[in-house]
Amino acid sequence: MKKLYTFLIWMLALSSIIISGVVLWFFNNSFPVHEAKAYKSIDVKDLSNRNHSLTYKSYKYSLHLAAIGDVLIHDTVYNDAKTKNHYDFKPMFSQVNYLLRQPDITIANQESMAGGTELGLSSYPCFNSPHEIADALKDAGVDIISIANNHSIDRGEKGILSATNYYRKINLPYEGAYRSMQDKEQVRVISKNGIKVGFIAYTYGTNGIRVPNGKSYLVNLIDEVKIKKDIEHIKPLCDVVVVSMHWGIEYQRFPSVVQKELAVKIANDGADIIIGHHPHVLQPMQWITRKDGKKSFVAYSLGNFLSGQIKDFKDIGGVLNIEIVKESKDNKVNISLQNPHFTPTYVSSLHQRHYRVIPLSNASTVGLTNMNAVNNEINKHMNQWLATAN
Repeated sequence: MKKLYTFLIWMLALSSIIISGVVLWFFNNSFPVHEAKAYKSIDVKDLSNRNHSLTYKSYKYSLHLAAIGDVLIHDTVYNDAKTKNHYDFKPMFSQVNYLLRQPDITIANQESMAGGTELGLSSYPCFNSPHEIADALKDAGVDIISIANNHSIDRGEKGILSATNYYRKINLPYEGAYRSMQDKEQVRVISKNGIKVGFIAYTYGTNGIRVPNGKSYLVNLIDEVKIKKDIEHIKPLCDVVVVSMHWGIEYQRFPSVVQKELAVKIANDGADIIIGHHPHVLQPMQWITRKDGKKSFVAYSLGNFLSGQIKDFKDIGGVLNIEIVKESKDNKVNISLQNPHFTPTYVSSLHQRHYRVIPLSNASTVGLTNMNAVNNEINKHMNQWLATAN
């Protein structure tokens, strides 16, 4: 029995040795040990001097800006607009709506403050107009109004507060006279068609009425240092700066030396478009070549667009239209002003009633017999300086 037990132990040991050998042989043949590969060397090129060509997206945007002259509401005009319960000026603009609505942005000079009937309506020399004139301008296509002029504080602070309250109510932006310092510090920038246009406005004075102490924000007075500072402030926020200037000598058909010198100064400060008001008659348009080589555009006066004044060119105004082009090419952005165009208008009336603003070219329909000659003379007058830059 003992011999049998010893034999089984030896057989078990021998079986273990045989199995271990078989397993070792299997692994050595199924998973051979690989020698390290001899990789070929990689030819690394020096790319440090290679010219990297980046492709930038090119674009071209265009915007048409229109401007009209003085909207000065004499008593004959607001009496004509009176209805049973309010005032309706909309029919007065009905024949020129298309001239104001077609452009992308239209600016008007609202010369008589629209303080409303609560303050009592009044005419020359101390104006206050119905609120409804603002409704009519907006309906006609006006997008922003300048209210910095010699009549801004005819009714004091109350007039400005009442008018601007109403402008805000109907969402009609205004510039040049303000409710508060906070209102004044809010920049006026309108963005359309990928182009941003900034607006600021100033007046030479306020007909001897003093601006209340501590409330200089009520109206912007012409101050060359201040204008330059304001342009520098708004310039980075927009592509084009439009400056409205209430300046010049009333009823003079050509700008004064002061106007021309100030226009050059403002242009070199960064104003791209300068729109003049106050003379109540039309004064020519002109290009100004700036020190930086760029060109600014000035219309010294756009005359009366709607008022009770008649004869001696005081009933002739018009619509200025100028194209603003913003173009990007090779990662460079260029802004240019192109194709200024002026369309003369005429304020017709019959015995101080039925006031209508109409294209001057249609004035024969209201009895202007020499319409063609007058229209040609006005166009020649407005365009006579465009061929040469100041």
